[in-house]
Amino acid sequence: MNKRSIIFALFSLVGSVAIAQRSPVDYVNPLLGTATIWDKKDAGFQPTHRVWGAEVFPGSSLPNAMVQLTPVTQFHSGSGYQYEDTTIFGFAHTSKGHWNLCNIPILPATGNFSADDYASPFRHNREVAHPGYYSVVLDRYGVKAELSSTLRCAFHKYQYKSKANKRLIVNLPMANERVRSWDIEKTGTNSFTGFQQCGETMYFYAVTNQKIRFIDTLKKDKLRLPVVEFSEGNPTLEVKIGFSFVSIANAKENLEKEMLNKQFSQVRNEAAATWNTLLSKIKVSGGTERHKRLFYSCLYRSFLWPALRSDVNGEFTNPSGKVVKKNFNYYTEPSLWDDYRNKLILLGLLSPKVTADVIQSLIEKGRPTGFMPTFFHGDHASSFITGSYLRGIRGFNVKEAYQMMLNNAYHEGTRKYVEEYEQKGYISEQDIPDPQLETVAKAAVTKTLEYAYDDYAVALLAKALNDTSNYHSLMQRTSNYKNLFDPATKLMRGRLADGSWIKKFNPYFPYYEYMYREANAWQSSFFVPHDVQGLISLYPNKAGFEQKLDSLFSIPWKGYEAYNLSGFIGQYCQGNQPDHSYPFLYYFVGKQQKSQVLLDSIMNRFYDMGKEHLAYAGMDDAGEMSSWFVFSALGFYPFSPADPQYIISVPLFDRIDLQLDNHPFQISKVGKSKKISKINLDGRTINGFYLQDRQLKSASKLTIITDKLK
Repeated sequence: MNKRSIIFALFSLVGSVAIAQRSPVDYVNPLLGTATIWDKKDAGFQPTHRVWGAEVFPGSSLPNAMVQLTPVTQFHSGSGYQYEDTTIFGFAHTSKGHWNLCNIPILPATGNFSADDYASPFRHNREVAHPGYYSVVLDRYGVKAELSSTLRCAFHKYQYKSKANKRLIVNLPMANERVRSWDIEKTGTNSFTGFQQCGETMYFYAVTNQKIRFIDTLKKDKLRLPVVEFSEGNPTLEVKIGFSFVSIANAKENLEKEMLNKQFSQVRNEAAATWNTLLSKIKVSGGTERHKRLFYSCLYRSFLWPALRSDVNGEFTNPSGKVVKKNFNYYTEPSLWDDYRNKLILLGLLSPKVTADVIQSLIEKGRPTGFMPTFFHGDHASSFITGSYLRGIRGFNVKEAYQMMLNNAYHEGTRKYVEEYEQKGYISEQDIPDPQLETVAKAAVTKTLEYAYDDYAVALLAKALNDTSNYHSLMQRTSNYKNLFDPATKLMRGRLADGSWIKKFNPYFPYYEYMYREANAWQSSFFVPHDVQGLISLYPNKAGFEQKLDSLFSIPWKGYEAYNLSGFIGQYCQGNQPDHSYPFLYYFVGKQQKSQVLLDSIMNRFYDMGKEHLAYAGMDDAGEMSSWFVFSALGFYPFSPADPQYIISVPLFDRIDLQLDNHPFQISKVGKSKKISKINLDGRTINGFYLQDRQLKSASKLTIITDKLK
């Protein structure tokens, strides 16, 4: 072997070792999901406006943290960051992706600017994003910005040009929500404090490494722009900020306990280590590098919400506005209509303590009214709480939670039209002669189907708590979905109060809130995760049901444009949540391999779309879309999230090693086919396709064997 060959071989070996030694955190790209779909073939229609991407943020945060430190390229737009934008208005400290938050935006500046002209252009080739770190160069001001964070604090590091006049815009009048009040004041030679009141009041205490001269406010018409002016000196400005939803004093204490005595590199490294510890609970091997990037980026996305709201001293502000201190961490509400389907189950598997605290937080929020709160639509805290309890999660007051769930089920409060639902067995829709996409009505079909499932979830908890009477009462209502099944169309259809069918019925047309919630009839008609066999019985036979499924995945989308709907396989929409369990329905007619074709197609098509390969098919919705990918890639999915079991599919990887509360569990794939021929658990054959949660947490190895390629 000649010298050149030896050198090449050595470099190849080093390269392969480097790839093999990459940590899970190294595969994460926080920019994934920030881009927008513009192409007709991706969206499913010809866009006339920006199609929603995942609506995620690329900045720094820890798992389920109070602080999400991220650039804002456009206020009042999802997370506040859109990849196609070219200017940055500030670095905000909260983000979710639902057109709210983006609190307390800060922007380093120099020279002259005005209250209505201060944003800076930036370029993606000078932008870096990793878990717990974000960096970008602001071209207008020639400032390199680096950001990192802890649970409750933010670290801003700004490199100005030599001898530049250092200014810091603290744009308290601006957020993604309406700002009702704000204040900022210089409280020391190197500190300033204040608050911003939107839906919540967020307080801050900031310490800088340079002397503050004064705080000015630029004005133009009704605009106000607070600016912190610094003395000349070191071109590197560091700003450490503690936050609290209780008080400035608590914000200061949070800063002192978490960050004040740390260097930027330490905070950044600790953030990366925190993420790596979490992500390393699942280790995958045998897939492509692209699949690993998608998997760990999606796993990362699954753990950014709900967000912490209690301080290091345990205090938080409860729904009544009172400052209290309890023996649990207080969190925001989950995005329940979206993420009860999968993300909250994933949270329970990898972060059971956080899950218990999130449930106890929901109980705390429900106490003033006696009803369990929900998010957006339905009553899906019931599924979340029941599923968590049946999967062994404790640490919350289950009896108090259960009583609130019963109140939801039987009394008008969280659930709308519950009296009509109980009396008729369905919720009637309004008689609207010419319904449009944005018609606001009762979303009666969706509510009926979801309430039937919610009843099932509450019934399961009733059974676990030995409440036989309510168990039987609720189980009787779980068949209410049948009352909206139209035998003529074999679809779920709205009924009027007199029992007659809605006459103007187009099963292809989507509605935001008429008959269906953010869906059409096709995307709503198969939502019966608790009773698929009962749904099949409404068809002449299994073959008839399979034929209807074939139509769902093959009849082309009719070109309708709606913000919430994009990314189609036939009528199926991956870009929104209502039909995300439907690819698994072929299992129930003995055609598992047809489901796998769909699962593989979705994973390979809808998660790195667009010319930059940074777009999802639709909104991530606080991690639901990402969690769908994670479970489908792992090869087990919570088809009915209230039930402590998972439907088994073919994993994306050859081997997966999980650490679930220090219990190791391995999943192995044997074969290259899409058809599962055998499933072994610790060497014993599993009949059927379900893995019980107790098996996941007690057994050692699941082997999924597929047919040999022919």
